[in-house]
Amino acid sequence: MKEGIHPNYTDTTIKCACGNVIETGSTKENITVEICSKCHPFFTGKQKLVDTGGRVEKFRKRFGLKEQ
Repeated sequence: MKEGIHPNYTDTTIKCACGNVIETGSTKENITVEICSKCHPFFTGKQKLVDTGGRVEKFRKRFGLKEQ
């Protein structure tokens, strides 16, 4: 390996919005994420319906679908 061209690899802390803290190694020091494996719907089995700007209601109204 060439000297002086690689970034420094240090211990770091990853903090999630849900409060989960993960200790790992990285080239960045402190990392903040919005979603992690503790709160992600794929891993928890809980599906969250995120409606951005009323898109779901607009779709249901357009096609005459009722809420289930």
